[in-house]
Amino acid sequence: MNFDLAPQHEAFRASVRELAQGVAEPLAAEVDRDHRFPEEAVAAAASAGLMGVLIPQQYGGAGLDALAFTLCIEELAQACASTSVIIDVHTSVGSEPILLFGTEEQRRRWLPRLASGELLGAFALTEPAAGSDAASLKTSARRVGGDYVLNGTKVFITNIGRAGVYIVFARTGPDERAAGISAFIVPADSQGLRVGQVFRKMGLNGSPTGELVLENVSVPAANRLAAEGEGFTVAMRALDSGRIGISGQALGIAQAAVDQARALLVARPREQGDDFTLADLATRVESARLLAYQAAWLCSRGKPFTREASMAKLHCTDTAMAVALDALQLAGEEGVVSGSPFERHMRDAKALQIYEGSNQIQRHVIARDLLR
Repeated sequence: MNFDLAPQHEAFRASVRELAQGVAEPLAAEVDRDHRFPEEAVAAAASAGLMGVLIPQQYGGAGLDALAFTLCIEELAQACASTSVIIDVHTSVGSEPILLFGTEEQRRRWLPRLASGELLGAFALTEPAAGSDAASLKTSARRVGGDYVLNGTKVFITNIGRAGVYIVFARTGPDERAAGISAFIVPADSQGLRVGQVFRKMGLNGSPTGELVLENVSVPAANRLAAEGEGFTVAMRALDSGRIGISGQALGIAQAAVDQARALLVARPREQGDDFTLADLATRVESARLLAYQAAWLCSRGKPFTREASMAKLHCTDTAMAVALDALQLAGEEGVVSGSPFERHMRDAKALQIYEGSNQIQRHVIARDLLR
């Protein structure tokens, strides 16, 4: 097999790297320290067309594939993990459900605004009592004439308060499991929709995360995605490709940790074994990269990729956590000082093992596929 990136992918990676290193990276420490939204980096990404990487050109996007998306998120994460997760969620689970499951009218109404960055997208599935077991969600959507009335609370929603539109999952049918769930496009300015608690997290501090509260929110039936009862299918498909993006985030964080550890070792006397540790870190990252790119390649070609996406998410995020810890160990005292990039990478990497399906869930997905 030829593992070289195509020229168009290499050129795209180079352009994203220039933006990421020029705009996002210089602000990363400040964004983390002050828990502030990286306005400048997100605006630059929008100007460069990165908010619509996966959206076809006919709807105002770049019309690129899943591999380009992975490269984009990887480069952004290497510079600033908070910026990468904001754009990842917007691009994958915040926009792609409309592309894959929306009507033509829905696509023309929403996708150009998402592709341009006029609207930031978000994905509202998780609830206080429905995390890994998303099929047990309680938010309701009651049909009233030509509308649905939504009530419930969502939690751990990325881009909370910044999103212009949320993909919301609610129960429309009597079935208490997956078959009773539907998906809706809910504008952020809908009456009765409000932001609840916004969390202060241990990492990814520039990415706002919190509660979305829906109190008698009226949503036109025209804003339902797919048929009633098909919302769980929408969610699972979105999460499959979303896990490729999470893999890209993990690669970027891990690569940044390796590069910074290497720079330290070059600049100072090395202890015995440090060279071997660095070699192991680089090898782990490269093996994870192959899994992530394989999943993206399959997705880009319309082939089944659920198992591969879960394998990539599992391996890449576990690798990022292990590499960040070992790089911090190599850095020694410099690594544990608050504000050090090493301790920031460690804090940022941990969340990746948890969100968009914890790594325990990824093992379940993989095993189920192997044993079916």
